[in-house]
Amino acid sequence: MKQVIRYKKKILGIIVKNATKNKKEGIQFFSPSNFTQQLGLFNHQTGKTIKPHTHNKFIRKINKTTEVLFILDGVLRVDFYKNRKEYLYSKIIRKNDLIILNEGSHGFKVIKKVKMFEVKQGPYYKKVDKIKFEAVDEKKVKIKK
Repeated sequence: MKQVIRYKKKILGIIVKNATKNKKEGIQFFSPSNFTQQLGLFNHQTGKTIKPHTHNKFIRKINKTTEVLFILDGVLRVDFYKNRKEYLYSKIIRKNDLIILNEGSHGFKVIKKVKMFEVKQGPYYKKVDKIKFEAVDEKKVKIKK
């Protein structure tokens, strides 16, 4: 199941619940074609051939870092912000869930010991990539289903 997280007309993120349980045959992309991270699930039968290919070199302009998280184990709260400090709401993701973080700001709270993969564009420049700020007060957290 795909959940699109929006604020106004912007897609802040996309959550794919139980990503590995999807039974749909073939290729299913969860991210729009204009996202800087393309995320698809390939579900093919034994013997399927994917033709060899190469990706052409061309210049892409990317002016922000997006992230993809895949939860291997545990429970994580994702806090969404519309800009650097204005909290919107939170979502809970669990084992086998996947999230693409595309716009806005975000933070995390580990609810149950978590193990996860993170994928984002590189190269990573620690000094210029992100600005950290104070998390939402726990008393003001709103979990959105």
